[in-house]
Amino acid sequence: MRCLTAVLAVLFATLVAGTGFAQGDTPKGLFLTTDYPSQTVRAGEVTTIRLKLTNAGLPPEPVALALKDVPAGWKIDILGGGQPVAAAMPGVNQDVGLQLRVEVPKDAKPGSSKVLISAKGPIAQSVELPLTLTVGTETPAKLSIKSRLPSLRGTPRSAFEYTITVGNDSGKDLTVALSAQGPANFQTTFTEGFGSNEISSIPIEAGQTKDIKVKVTPPRDVKAGDYPVLVKVASEGATAELRVTLQVSGQGRLALSTRDGRLSGEAEVGKSSTYTLVLANDGTAPIEEVEMSGTVPTNWKVEFNPKTIPSLAPNEKKDVAVVVTPADKAIAGDYVASFRANGRGESASADFRITVTTSTLWGIVGVGIIAVALLVLLGAVARFGRR
Repeated sequence: MRCLTAVLAVLFATLVAGTGFAQGDTPKGLFLTTDYPSQTVRAGEVTTIRLKLTNAGLPPEPVALALKDVPAGWKIDILGGGQPVAAAMPGVNQDVGLQLRVEVPKDAKPGSSKVLISAKGPIAQSVELPLTLTVGTETPAKLSIKSRLPSLRGTPRSAFEYTITVGNDSGKDLTVALSAQGPANFQTTFTEGFGSNEISSIPIEAGQTKDIKVKVTPPRDVKAGDYPVLVKVASEGATAELRVTLQVSGQGRLALSTRDGRLSGEAEVGKSSTYTLVLANDGTAPIEEVEMSGTVPTNWKVEFNPKTIPSLAPNEKKDVAVVVTPADKAIAGDYVASFRANGRGESASADFRITVTTSTLWGIVGVGIIAVALLVLLGAVARFGRR
């Protein structure tokens, strides 16, 4: 009895092992497949359906392709590489990509039709693929638009750049027009997600999305606050909108000049001259720790009073006295001094022309010396002339 049980166990194990091997073995033959064997087509339009002819373990041979049950008035072609073909020859364990081009007449009525595609080799290998094509009504165009970061913060000098995703949720390819509506003097441009060329429209295939960059540049004199911009996309009567927001923070802007705007003055050799500069904040935010500095010719001296301004509020002006002392040996003429104001993140400069003159006393002394020299010369001439 024990021997019989052992024999039966061995036979059962062998049978199970043999069955498992058969199930795991790769099937051989010719296969014609498509991802979507039942599709909706529209009257008056052309639809392309992708097919795949697979040779699983068979010797390569030409496989004839044919169509059956094509509805009256329809034009259906089998394409390979974009051209009509009547046969294909996949290699061993290889695929051949095919396309079925379906042209539906404009007067086709709604309903379903079955088309049969056959693939037949010379050695009794053949396969058929049934397709169900349903003529449906045209769905209206539909668009979607969204952004992961619809609100950005920056200064008036910032370029606010938003990445938006536009989706074509309709059943056909669309060319989508792009536009934006924002506050006065705000400039808006569109570029592709990975490009730099400005665009006003973009083609999007049916059921696909594309990323677009929207760049909004505010005017330099914009005040701090939140500014909305409405981005619109449109195509064939379909529209979608997205509101993005610019959170503009204030920013100071330094300006350096004089009370009358004249950037010139006079100075005397070796003597100090004082000029009054006007430092202004024409921006929308305070400017902290403004420090004055200047560049003057060699051996000249320059001083500022005050040297440092702790804070300058928006639209505030402050007088700064500049004391310039030309060198003792400076030559009379025109010189240029550069004055600068540097604050946190802001700066301004002005070039000041200084006309240097010599002292009047030295002129009188010079005239006296010349007169004495002339008198001495005349005396010598008179004395020696008599001899």
